Parts: sequence; C-alpha cells; structure tokens
Amino acid sequence: MSPRRQFLKTSLQAGGALIAGVGLSQSAFSMGLPGLVALDEQTQTSVGGSMNNRFWSNGEQLVISISMQFEAGAQDKNAEGPFPPMEQGYPDTITPSWYDYGMNEGIPRLLRLWRKHDIHVTSHMVGRAAELHPLLAKQVADEGHEISGHGQTWTPQYSMSSVQERDSYIQSINTLEKISGQRPIGFNAFWMRHSTQTLNILQDLGFIYHIDDLSRDEPSIIPVQDKPFAVVPYTLRNNDIGRFGGNTAMTAAAFLQELKDEFDMLYQEGASQRRMMSISVHDRIGGTPGLANALDKFIQYAKAHSKVGFMRKDAIAKWALAQKDTPTNPARTF
Repeated sequence: MSPRRQFLKTSLQAGGALIAGVGLSQSAFSMGLPGLVALDEQTQTSVGGSMNNRFWSNGEQLVISISMQFEAGAQDKNAEGPFPPMEQGYPDTITPSWYDYGMNEGIPRLLRLWRKHDIHVTSHMVGRAAELHPLLAKQVADEGHEISGHGQTWTPQYSMSSVQERDSYIQSINTLEKISGQRPIGFNAFWMRHSTQTLNILQDLGFIYHIDDLSRDEPSIIPVQDKPFAVVPYTLRNNDIGRFGGNTAMTAAAFLQELKDEFDMLYQEGASQRRMMSISVHDRIGGTPGLANALDKFIQYAKAHSKVGFMRKDAIAKWALAQKDTPTNPARTF
C-alpha cells in the first residue's frame, strides 16, 4: 500500500476510534439536542458569541460550501493512483488515463450538476492543470465559480524555500488570472500542509483566506503579521479523496448517507450558532457518475430545508472578516 493510501486509511481509522473512544456521538444523542445547544452556548461565549442569531448574510441557518479540485494533468509521472505502484523500469500506461478522466468527464459532469442546481462553488486550481486545459478552466470561471489558488505544480509547499514558494505563488496567480480572468484570493496547499512562511507570503500577495484547517465547523480568523487573515475550514470527512482514496469499501450510497447525517446535525446546530458544511470533490473522483449522482441527491435533500444557502469560499471569507463575532485563533508559532 502506498504511503498516501496508508495515511488515508490510518487517518480514517483513527478518527473512528477517537469518536468511539470519547463516546461523543452516543453521548450527544442520548442527551438530546437541548444538551448540545447548552454546551455550544458556553463555547460561543468563549469565542465571541452570536449576533442576534443572524449568523450569515441572508439569515441562513446553514451554509454549504463545495470545493471542486481542478488538478489532473499536473501530476508527475510517479503520482499514485488506484493501481499498485509500477515496477521500476517499466512505464505506467494506465494511471495517466485515470487522471485524464477528471478533465474529459469529471469537471464537465460536475459543471452540469452545479448548473442544474444554480449553485456556485470554489474551484481550487493547480496552475499547471489550468495551462493544460485552458478552455475548461475558463469555462469554470465563466459559469460563476470562484478560481482559488492550489499551487502552480504538485510540489509540496512545505518543501520549498521562501523564495521558491513566493515565486510559485506569483506564477500561479499570473497563470490563473491570464486563463480565467480571475485573480485568486484564496488558497489550498498540497495536502493542506504549509511551510512556516506560507501565510505571510500569501498575505503579502493579496490573498485573504486559506482553507487548510480542520479545527472548526465555521469560518474563523488567524492573525498574520498582526493583520486578520480568514480561515474557511476544509474537510477530510466530506471529501471524496479522503473517503474513497483510502477505503475501497466505500460506496456512493454510503457517502450520500454520511453527507445527510452531517447536514442534519449542523442544520440543528445552525439555529443557535454559525455553522458551515464543507464538501470537497476531485475532478477524477467526485466527477464519476455514481458520486455525481450522490451529490445530486444530497443537494436536493439540502435544498428541501429552509434557510440553507450555498456560498463560494471567497464570499464566506469576506463575510467572516467583516463580523465582530468571528472566532479568532492564536497566531501560529513554530
């Protein structure tokens, strides 16, 4: 098993063990919703409190934000896929076609889905992938979706020097702006891992938020160089690469049920505090027919509830930065 797939398997197993060990789900449900609300009120007070129970710009009880990862084609020749690693000295002739599916079928199918439901998503684009598929990248922007930074290549940001990291972001900004017409103001790092200088560099270059944080179910703020920088949380739970990359037993039907379960709890909590649900789909995974069908059914389910909104992450970041009650995290120390 490859290191990446082993990481995913281990992470998901560990997450399940943690929940089981603490007994959070069982305890919470046995207490009932009033108990959860009472606990959350204490938490709210400690992090800033609510604002007359108006937590979002249009009075939504729950905001859903979808990330559409635009990556395929930018991977290097040794990038892993669903097949066993190729023996050294032989070309891998099948894994590249798995990535090609993302641009040939996945992104077009997902765009049709967003269009059907009249919702706009945030597309985290690898600059090199946009260079290889410029018409499709421009179509994403032309249909009203946000173009967000996701690095120029698949090189991990944490492995770069500060000069290399800054140069790569400048190259990515220029690439995405030239192709899509949008200058990115949000960022998602390779596997969500930053260097010690990532946020400083992003802020210097005009970015206002990043998503590489799993610590909350609502946006927050982190001080960067004594100035506010928004955190719009990402997800490993509602993430196709997290659920399917390390678990071949996962089905689209099970993924749909997990999305509904997560929605139900956050929707209840959203009556008394700011809540957002993050979902992530990758071109070559979430764009497959079965998963796209599951997403279609989930969106229908969510839209059947009142006061549910779908927002791009740039809009969430701007809203969070403008509110006095947005939780603030401690500045990072290394």
